[in-house]
Amino acid sequence: MAVHHDAMQSLGLAIVASSTSPLVLLDGDLMVVGASATFFRAFQIKPADAPGRPLFQLGGGEWDVRQLRSLLLATASGAAEIDAYEMDLAIGPGDPRRLVLNAQKLTFGDATAAYILLSVVDVTDARLAAKLKDDLLREKAILLQELQHRVANSLQIIASVILQSARQVSSDESRLHLTDAHNRVMSVAALQQQLSASRLGAVELRAYFRKLCDSIGASMIRDHDQLVLEVKADDSTSEADVSVSLGLIVTELVINCLKHAFPGGRLGKIEVGYESKGPNWILSVSDDGVGMPKDVASVTPGLGTSIVEALANQLDANVHVANAHPGTIVSVAHTEAVPGPALVEAANET
Repeated sequence: MAVHHDAMQSLGLAIVASSTSPLVLLDGDLMVVGASATFFRAFQIKPADAPGRPLFQLGGGEWDVRQLRSLLLATASGAAEIDAYEMDLAIGPGDPRRLVLNAQKLTFGDATAAYILLSVVDVTDARLAAKLKDDLLREKAILLQELQHRVANSLQIIASVILQSARQVSSDESRLHLTDAHNRVMSVAALQQQLSASRLGAVELRAYFRKLCDSIGASMIRDHDQLVLEVKADDSTSEADVSVSLGLIVTELVINCLKHAFPGGRLGKIEVGYESKGPNWILSVSDDGVGMPKDVASVTPGLGTSIVEALANQLDANVHVANAHPGTIVSVAHTEAVPGPALVEAANET
């Protein structure tokens, strides 16, 4: 039995010594039986000074930590195991190293001869790198948010200059073009503000569309008792770049409704809708205005139409325009898979 025990112990020592990770083999009295070369190098301990000595006397006594001693004694008695215990260890000059320790009780044939295998991982550099990465990401987010805020302010200034120019020109056609330019710049400024408020994460579309429509309504609807702008959307979210395109589509379609659907001070309502199921989604803007012209083929597509189609192409979506009886509904639909019943029904309604 003794021969078998000695052979098993020698095998265990050989495995520990050859390990590429810092390992220490302790006996039941917490004396060092052996350790890996990586342990000696990592913690600046001479290999000849370790065997037969208590773990807590290694180096300059920095391993003599009360809680570590208690945990190792409990492990030796079989009452517990050390699982990812973290401690700071001062090794020479400089800041302490952050260690993660694991320990378990071993037996080599003879149950009365207990050993403890202690593994030590130095996570100082990994933790520092992770903290540096988090700090850089946080700084990047703050800078990007500040940039978005500044862009939104600059766009509002540009819009104000365009509006002043529109008021000064004598040509009705020039004034109309400048007013359109002002409205589009203001809508992009509103988009920038909403993206800044989203903190660069997933954008909650219902709140996003509502704030965007509030901004459009504040600048383009004089009497909110006459024209109502509503948003009916589900709880969908999207990435920031997708939400920008969706917001621009909403802006163009709503502006188009405000310009053409309610001539002569007509009362009415514009509704922005959005729903999704899996990868499939439908964005719609409808009104209860005068509806589509009878001779649709003779109508020359405007800039807004071109913008909507270009944005829809970027999103791999299709644009569909139809009479809503009364009014008009424009749907932009993206379909990757077989659509669910709700999406089929919504598509059929358009």
